[in-house]
Amino acid sequence: MNEAVIKGDELTPSQVMAYLDRYVIGQMKAKKAVAVALRNRIRRKRLPKELAKEIIPKNILMVGPTGVGKTEIARRLAQLVDAPFVKVEASKYTEVGYVGRDVESMIREMADIAVHMVKSRKIEENSSVAEALAEERVLDALLPTKHKSRQPQDFMRLLLGDSTEEEEESDETERETKRTTREKFRKLLREGKLNDREIEIEVAESPLSNIPFVGAGMEEMGLNLGEMLGGILPKKIKRKRVTVANALKIFQQEEAEKLIDMDAVVQEALDKVQEEGIVFIDELDKIASPGGQKYGPDVSREGVQRDLLPLVEGTTVQTKYGPVKTDHILFIGAGAFHETKPSDLIPELQGRFPIRVELSALEEEELLRILVEPENSLVKQYKALLETEGIEMIFDDGALKAIASFAAKMNREMENIGARRLHTMMEQLLEDISFKAPELREREVRIDEAFVNERLADLVENADLRRYLL
Repeated sequence: MNEAVIKGDELTPSQVMAYLDRYVIGQMKAKKAVAVALRNRIRRKRLPKELAKEIIPKNILMVGPTGVGKTEIARRLAQLVDAPFVKVEASKYTEVGYVGRDVESMIREMADIAVHMVKSRKIEENSSVAEALAEERVLDALLPTKHKSRQPQDFMRLLLGDSTEEEEESDETERETKRTTREKFRKLLREGKLNDREIEIEVAESPLSNIPFVGAGMEEMGLNLGEMLGGILPKKIKRKRVTVANALKIFQQEEAEKLIDMDAVVQEALDKVQEEGIVFIDELDKIASPGGQKYGPDVSREGVQRDLLPLVEGTTVQTKYGPVKTDHILFIGAGAFHETKPSDLIPELQGRFPIRVELSALEEEELLRILVEPENSLVKQYKALLETEGIEMIFDDGALKAIASFAAKMNREMENIGARRLHTMMEQLLEDISFKAPELREREVRIDEAFVNERLADLVENADLRRYLL
């Protein structure tokens, strides 16, 4: 399915499902839930403003072990609709008053991402104009204009009207020669024949552009000292020698920046965050207390939940670009919930995640499909890597089944880390081939079931060794 075709306000839940199927195997309940949530956003846009304000997104809580596709579903969904997306771990936040990150920082982070997204798109839209302007600046550097100095008698003759037609014709001839020379250089420039030639250019630098966040709490307030003072102090002009190819890139970036209306960019970005933003809060189970206990070393867990509440139900967060309302941001919570249950979250927060979907653990069949079916599957990745060395790698069906079988066995007998176990298996399996690839004479390497058993069987059976390697 072509992404360009399915983007837009006509995106249907079945199209969303088909897109997610290209990257995530199984987990149909979770895919259906996010597809409906996305379609509800499209429906909301078609409603009168007064009614649309009242309709809030139905946030989703994904429950399932690690490595089964929770994050991937949310990330791919954001990519599909080009929405601002931020993934955070609930465990890195602390209650207000403790040392740690403030929960509102996730919204400020999303505002930064949205501004960068919109700015990048505007730069791309203006690329042809910026390219033409950059070309003129490079030609100016290649052919610096020499101003003709007039002698005192020239001014007297001009004042008395004694300039001759020969002088005017000479000036016109000189201008025509310059134009001709400039066009010749333009042709060479476009053909890339001047790329390696060095020229001297002037580059504007902000004197405080590299100053990081300074001062306690400035990050939480969304303030950057370098950006604040950089706009007040004059830019520093620096002369440097670069190749023509690099000069074109530098000038194109500068010209594209000049063409952008940053006020319009910021406003569009904030609207995008408020109407299309997706926040994925992972490890939500880590801030839930088993049995709802409210004592012990993790006393701030409930505090973090209470700090999350205003964000999820709708509040205004101050960012360095302006206020952001969170009323219509889609929040997707996720957690394994091995030692805790969703019911261990405080009731108010539970109520803000009305849609709950359970993601099932991956069995041998799903692991086998994950190896080969997704758009950029592990097998395709390893084949492509070794193709850069001129080696064609062929996997037999028996080999793939053996890898999936070993991975499923390891997940059953040790911690279940889902599809991530396949990464470990593939690295152990192909370590020697990857190491020797540059010197290998054979241009074709076949991976069969016997090779997989030889490389992995002993590791899987050795209980002591597999704790460290698999």
